[in-house]
Amino acid sequence: MKALKSIKNPIHPLILLILFDVLGFLLLYFRKTPYDINVLIIGGGLAVSTLLIYILTSKLRLGDRFIFLIVAMLFSIGELVLYRLDSAQGLKQAEWFGISLVFYFAAYFIFGFVHFWNKLLLFLPALSVLLFVLTYVFGTEVNGSKNWIFIKGFSIQTSEISKLIFVFFVACYYSNREKITARIPKVWATLGFLGIAYMMMGLMVLQKEWGTPLLLFLVFTLMVYIFENDLKIFLLNAAAAVAAGAFGTLFVYHIQVRVEAWLNPWRDIAGKGYQIAQSLFAIGSGDFFGSGIGLGRPDLIPDVKTDFIFSAICEEMGMFGGAAVILLFLLLAYRGFKIALKCSDLFNKTVALGITLMFAFQSFIIIAGVIKLFLLTGITLPFISYGGSSMLINLVALGVLQRIAASGNDPGPHPGESGKDVKP
Repeated sequence: MKALKSIKNPIHPLILLILFDVLGFLLLYFRKTPYDINVLIIGGGLAVSTLLIYILTSKLRLGDRFIFLIVAMLFSIGELVLYRLDSAQGLKQAEWFGISLVFYFAAYFIFGFVHFWNKLLLFLPALSVLLFVLTYVFGTEVNGSKNWIFIKGFSIQTSEISKLIFVFFVACYYSNREKITARIPKVWATLGFLGIAYMMMGLMVLQKEWGTPLLLFLVFTLMVYIFENDLKIFLLNAAAAVAAGAFGTLFVYHIQVRVEAWLNPWRDIAGKGYQIAQSLFAIGSGDFFGSGIGLGRPDLIPDVKTDFIFSAICEEMGMFGGAAVILLFLLLAYRGFKIALKCSDLFNKTVALGITLMFAFQSFIIIAGVIKLFLLTGITLPFISYGGSSMLINLVALGVLQRIAASGNDPGPHPGESGKDVKP
């Protein structure tokens, strides 16, 4: 079997990933007594599931074989830190990862077997409105944003679902643009498209959720820039961004707090600037190699398991650990863009581009926020931060991306087929 032969090389990414899981979770297991057997179960389960999925992907050509390795590595890093901070939440995160893998494969096959995705142009905005209404009526406010629905002990963050809906909507429009402009003038089609897109993002703002609309706006602006040969539309989006930013800074209190903390966290280090100040202290104290798993104090950072988990990684795994996370996201974006470029179907190409941009911008926004390069937004670091809704939707998106990769003749040869191992 070529898939098995190719991983005999000791520097194959899969071997390195399994070695990381073994050493990392053994270190976590022996960190303190009494020993926690769940640590070994999680580490072993990660190694086995990654091996099996890699073999299935390679043998059955289920897409890009490296993407899941990148995601598995990101999850392993995040799970090590999460379990060290809170074993109960770490165990729950591992359970969510297992559940999300089922949805990953379900999304892969459903996206491939259903052939009318590009005909849902009007249905998707209606679904977005329905989610907004359900959240408005039945939702619960968490950290100032009303975008959570609690059902019998389970919580669903509806803004995570809206991200994927939005990407599919943009893909539907551009794959049907010629048909639409054949019926109505292009200017009206463009204005209608922009109006619906702004409406979908605006619904999240009404839920006092600003991080996800910012992410979607960046994805939307770049996709419009790629598919439209019109500078006026780009300038219109830029003007809308300036107007929204000015409105938020002048009239929305929690945006004002974040702007003030971003500009000068030291002015109110015990209050508004406490989060970002503690984040910078943690990253600085980690130096290059880190304090070691369990030897730092990332628990001093508020929301360290969600918004500030990158700071915890830098403190206990060092700047090299943080740089590794950034490089993994860059590799994920590179593989995603390669899938989009190789895809011939316009709808699939646009979906692949949108999902890749979503991963890229989301990781950039949160990492830039915790190092004081950008405003804090409250969104999660994909595949790393604690959160079941985020994990599930991100793996669903990854499943869709993998299906597009498989339909686009799978970028890149198998490792070992050309006599040399191919590195991601």
